[in-house]
Amino acid sequence: MWLLLLVALALFFVYKSYKERQILQNLPDKYVLITGCDTGFGNLLVKQLDQRGMQVLAACLTEKAAEDLKKETSSRVRTTTLDVTDTESVSSAAKWVATIVGDKGLWGLVNNAGIGVPSGPSEWLTKDDFLKVLEVNLLGLIDVTIKMLPLIRKSKGRVVNVGSLAGRLTICGGGYAVSKYGVESFSDGLRREMQPFGVKVSIVEPGFFNTGITNPKTQIKNIQTLWERLPEETQKCYGEEYFKKNYKVVDSIEKICSTNLNLATDCMEHALIAVYPRTRYTAGWDAKLFLLPLSYFPAVVADFILNLGQLKPAQSI
Repeated sequence: MWLLLLVALALFFVYKSYKERQILQNLPDKYVLITGCDTGFGNLLVKQLDQRGMQVLAACLTEKAAEDLKKETSSRVRTTTLDVTDTESVSSAAKWVATIVGDKGLWGLVNNAGIGVPSGPSEWLTKDDFLKVLEVNLLGLIDVTIKMLPLIRKSKGRVVNVGSLAGRLTICGGGYAVSKYGVESFSDGLRREMQPFGVKVSIVEPGFFNTGITNPKTQIKNIQTLWERLPEETQKCYGEEYFKKNYKVVDSIEKICSTNLNLATDCMEHALIAVYPRTRYTAGWDAKLFLLPLSYFPAVVADFILNLGQLKPAQSI
């Protein structure tokens, strides 16, 4: 009985592995638009797909980043500037893409653009702080997707949304985790809506990686700015020591971040080129072995584990 079960499990995993290795034909004929290509995941993914021979449309926030990327890649890569928070910019990008892809349509859209700050204890933040992050990570992603969907439907293509394990388990204050929970929800709904059209939607959920979002200088400046603008009463409540320790934690975050960005970009690439892409990809060993399993635990257990070593305000009970 147990032997049969083990054999069945082994055959299942062999079949699953074989199925996931099936790659699409005619990749050089397929166009992929990637947002947030200035640095990090987006920049690396452009180069990976370029080496695959695919037609890559790379959207950067700045003209300098777009020009630099063009110099580092082949003629298959075309670049443009795009601010995902600006609807006019998104509309212009959609027209630019339509002109290039023509009747072939857009095979893939990778919504990678994102920011991590302002971030901190909710009491330190304002509504505008939350909105700043949501406009890029969630509302901008939605706007770009909606504008590109007609082109993606034409090719029965793919949408790949870069979420985060923070979209399953809130590990930081501010709009970042809120936005990533939104990405999860939007992607799930879109996947079901697009299924009748042959369009596949995948979510990539990275753990901690050494990208612009986790850059210590950015994070330190963020904490400093938030602290300095707090009312005196709130500063007394949390205490100078709380701020200093928070400062040190942020400064050391780089130590736990993986420098192997391919762990995430390989997931994005697979979602674009595999015959059978996954619905969700978990990227990074911290995500696979700690954050994802913890997200399935009861809230009381997850709270206890995440609160271990948590900084305590001066006036905490």
